[in-house]
Amino acid sequence: MAGNDPLGALRAALARPGGETSDHDLNPDFVMPEGRVLRAAAVLVPIRPAPSGLRVILTKRSSRLRHHPGQIAFPGGKLDEGDDGPVGAALRESHEEIGLPPGLVEVLGTLPPHETVTGFTVTPVLGHVRDAFDPVPEAGEVDEVFEVPFDHVMDPARFAVQSRIWRGQRRHYYTVPYGPYYIWGATARILRALADRVAR
Repeated sequence: MAGNDPLGALRAALARPGGETSDHDLNPDFVMPEGRVLRAAAVLVPIRPAPSGLRVILTKRSSRLRHHPGQIAFPGGKLDEGDDGPVGAALRESHEEIGLPPGLVEVLGTLPPHETVTGFTVTPVLGHVRDAFDPVPEAGEVDEVFEVPFDHVMDPARFAVQSRIWRGQRRHYYTVPYGPYYIWGATARILRALADRVAR
């Protein structure tokens, strides 16, 4: 990431081909439900330059939420009827969840969709946050907004595969912990897909 463009390696990585990912990648024996219908969603992968290097902005979901309480996630959510596709949804949700003004975000591109075990097809939208902003966690949705070094989550050696029992079956998933933050599941899988591209 040397030179005048600290995002140069990331831009190059996005230009490379890549396949879709899934929560099922590490669980080839998982039987898909018959007639499943996937719901469209999008997340923003917000990347901010800092004196110490690039940083990735993440959220810790509220512990009071019914789904995925306390988990580490990108800002994002389901596509609404008025959204301008996945990019529009990701920018809208980021504004709602962490107070990130859409005008501060330069959209760099998207990754292929990621299918979650909970029935969503999630499009990751990579965004360059061009200026500082004061994060405002959405009350009841987000407990914390924090950052991790981009280099940390782009190092494949920092990822591990762990497992737990889910609905009576053992499921394997990626993790990439950082300090007190246990980054796992779909968030870690999306980061791993990006890391694999950057490492090529």
